[in-house]
Amino acid sequence: MLIGVPKEIKNNEYRVGLTPNSVFELTSRGHRVMVERKAAWAIGFDDSAYEAAGAEIVAGPDAIFNEAELIIKVKEPQPGECTGFHEGQTLFTYLHLAADPQMAKALVKSGVTAIAYETVTDSNGHLPLLAPMSEVAGRMSIQAGARCLEMETGGSGKLLGGVAGVEAAQVVILGGGMAGTSAARMAMGLGARVTVLDISLPRLAELDQVLGASLNTVYSTRQNIEKYVLRADLLIGAVLVPGAHAPNLVSREQVAGMKRGSAIVDIAIDQGGCVATSRPTSHDNPTYMEEGVVHYCVTNMPGAVAGTSTFALNNATLPFVLKLAEQGIDEAVAADENLANGVNIKAGKVVHEVVRQAIADM
Repeated sequence: MLIGVPKEIKNNEYRVGLTPNSVFELTSRGHRVMVERKAAWAIGFDDSAYEAAGAEIVAGPDAIFNEAELIIKVKEPQPGECTGFHEGQTLFTYLHLAADPQMAKALVKSGVTAIAYETVTDSNGHLPLLAPMSEVAGRMSIQAGARCLEMETGGSGKLLGGVAGVEAAQVVILGGGMAGTSAARMAMGLGARVTVLDISLPRLAELDQVLGASLNTVYSTRQNIEKYVLRADLLIGAVLVPGAHAPNLVSREQVAGMKRGSAIVDIAIDQGGCVATSRPTSHDNPTYMEEGVVHYCVTNMPGAVAGTSTFALNNATLPFVLKLAEQGIDEAVAADENLANGVNIKAGKVVHEVVRQAIADM
């Protein structure tokens, strides 16, 4: 199979779809891999590393979009890229279509088969290709939130862990999945007082056992959300409904009721955000003030630590890439229900039911 790896063009996105190690796994099995020039230069992989792994280096993305049977990316296609896909081609990447119906329409029009990392499942119903980036984003959310609380960004000037004789900050996390758990672990490590809200009692019990009694776990109801949001110095939005638009859990009125100079980091922004005042931002301009609260809503948070993120993502995606290449797209999808759950678009239609409904509702 001819596999293509274009350079990512989203703002400050330095991750790459395949590392040289992953390329070698493919070329050693007889597959042909094309990699765009300097696709991973920013994270320390020169073109020579890809050539040594058996890849062909191409000057730009056109050859990849025109010729590759399978295109491996990291982030959702940008508007200029959507026009390059064609029928008979498969795109394997993060898509987050529920938050971007226009991109869904463009991909449908192109005729490409689009498989989304974020809806591929495993035998336990978990999301193995979303998990590594959720872990990175969860950890980063605390770093970003701590920065947002500093005076320079408009924050209240509160140190997350406090100091002797001064109380620590209140960190409230909506969602106890991979991102929320990683955020809680980081915040607790810095000495903050942390509360996690979730609708799953088994998950809350698990968090209580794993992270200990210093973590406050609360069952998520509308009243409990409001109660803890209004107390928060730092609010982390980490909720997820696979394939769907993130539920809007925090109203503008509740944000307005938060302490002046508090901060919100909405990890769920890739799926539309879970806070009414959230809107997508970039690494170039990551924050804004709304209702006296600092908002950080970068849609590709893990791109800021592209080296770590690329390796973590490749570890998870490579087995699926190999399966697609070795068996062929249709055969691999037919034989693997978990991979089939990743198919969002096929034959000019949105075929993932949750994604289709989310787009229809917008």
